[in-house]
Amino acid sequence: MEKYNWTLNENDKIVFPVPETVKTPWEAYRGDLPFTLEYFNGTMYEKVEEIAKKQPLAIALDFMGKHITYKYMIDQINLCARSLRVLGIRENDRVTIAMPNCPQAIYMLYATNLVGAVANMIHPLSAEKEIENYLNMSGSVMVITLDQFYHKIEAIRSNTKIQNVIIARIKDELTRPIKVGYMMTEGRKIQRIPREAPVFQWPDFMKLGRHCGYEYKVKRKVDDPAAILYSGGTTGTTKGIVLTNLNFNALAEQVIATNPMFRRGDKMLAAMPLFHGFGLGVCIHTMLAMGGRCILVPRFTPKSYAKLITKYRCNFIAGVPTLYEALLRLPSMDGKDLSCLKGVFSGGDSLSIELKKKLDKFLYDHNATIQVREGYGTTECVTASCLTPPQMHKEGSIGIPFPDTYYKIVKPDTAEELPYNEEGEILLAGPTVMKEYLDMPDETAETIREHADGLKWVYTGDLGTMDEEGFIHFRGRAKRMIISSGYNIYPAQLENIFDAHEKVQMSCVIGVPDSYKMQKVKVFVMPVGGVVPATDKAKEELKEELMAYARKHIAKYAMPYDIEFRAELPKTLVGKVAYRVLEEEEAAKRKAAESTEE
Repeated sequence: MEKYNWTLNENDKIVFPVPETVKTPWEAYRGDLPFTLEYFNGTMYEKVEEIAKKQPLAIALDFMGKHITYKYMIDQINLCARSLRVLGIRENDRVTIAMPNCPQAIYMLYATNLVGAVANMIHPLSAEKEIENYLNMSGSVMVITLDQFYHKIEAIRSNTKIQNVIIARIKDELTRPIKVGYMMTEGRKIQRIPREAPVFQWPDFMKLGRHCGYEYKVKRKVDDPAAILYSGGTTGTTKGIVLTNLNFNALAEQVIATNPMFRRGDKMLAAMPLFHGFGLGVCIHTMLAMGGRCILVPRFTPKSYAKLITKYRCNFIAGVPTLYEALLRLPSMDGKDLSCLKGVFSGGDSLSIELKKKLDKFLYDHNATIQVREGYGTTECVTASCLTPPQMHKEGSIGIPFPDTYYKIVKPDTAEELPYNEEGEILLAGPTVMKEYLDMPDETAETIREHADGLKWVYTGDLGTMDEEGFIHFRGRAKRMIISSGYNIYPAQLENIFDAHEKVQMSCVIGVPDSYKMQKVKVFVMPVGGVVPATDKAKEELKEELMAYARKHIAKYAMPYDIEFRAELPKTLVGKVAYRVLEEEEAAKRKAAESTEE
């Protein structure tokens, strides 16, 4: 057996040996957290089925007032799987799921897994050409989406290999009273699908399963592909990330092991979307694989998110920093009791020190006995692979690695490991590391490299340090690094400084091309409350105040040349600040100015 190949123990569980060459100084600081675990030897579906047999009548899903038990969920998954077989879905076929968080998406996800196919997870709000690209990259033969997105699929269907389109509707999963209200509001806005449209409506699709008289379950291995998620990867170009059954099941075990306060039946507010590693891996699969209860949120605003936390008395919530920042400003949260919370997790983007302080105070003021815990990870390992321990926090740290997961800091793009507290590229290894980039062997080999210790390390392209106790400190995305007059400037560090100012709600720092310095720093600021000064004079006064503040905290070479105020900062589809949008806007301004000069 090679050093890092998993094996089965006497209990038919997967175990990983600990390589002798890996530094583990933090083992003594893990408290009650285990260093290694035993993992389920089966598929994603089988893991959930195992839990369903133990607690068939427990609630698995809550959806807009409807309660769905584990037994009912498994029955629906099996019926869905039979329908897939009737339509000819075979082992290793790709089925695209372009859905928000709703029951039909959950059934399709696990049914796809049950018949041995691979779920291709994409955002339903993607542009038509983006959807076409995702369908063709994956070679999908089937797609399921909501009725309101049908026309996008129809517009590009002839350019793909799609054979069948399944149309689901939110109203089909609602209780009667809720359905009436939905059809009088949101439902009225949805464009009708032509009667002759070549699609299967969800109820008709599910009826097909009753005619499946042959074997529909396909035996799969733990390292077989289960899902494809999409990410810019470490180079910024779109890549399909192929994740296995073991990747998801190992993540579930790791998340629960690092949260010993979890109990079966605990509620997770599943607002993070299915097409995102955080949403699929933690909010959905971890909960269902370990006996939790998912509060499915198909679409949310900060206001509705806050309402659901208190309505369902959620035990765990996960979100990106911009979401939590919005919660702090909601008048509707005044006087609310959050003592139900056992875990509040932040990921997907860097959480500034100042925002964490504000959020911790907010939780304390609302009767919660916990603090926000920051994690770090990449889609190449599903989602988080490092988390702040519940019993120990270090300011500015993103925590310690999950069980069986290893981090090391190296000189960028090399295998040369750096001493503690010296900044370099973050590498990680463990059972959640992806199988490959879809049909990109060269990029896969560039990102995943086997070292002399026998581990396959992911080169994240991110910068950070590790201290003597094994805590990881994130310094910034390497691809966001600004180089000005030869100096390396990290936007996240400057954003931390500006976010700490009492008149700043949120900031975003970008690099702007400069003929002399190569790049210069510009800051976009959302003032407190999203209120931009009304007059030019007021803007200049606030700008000068922030510049004077910055001069006290920022080195001269990293000082911004300009500050621009915005009522809102642009967001990505998963809620991160879209710094690339701001960069593109600046580039367009520059090009227009040059054209005018000519």
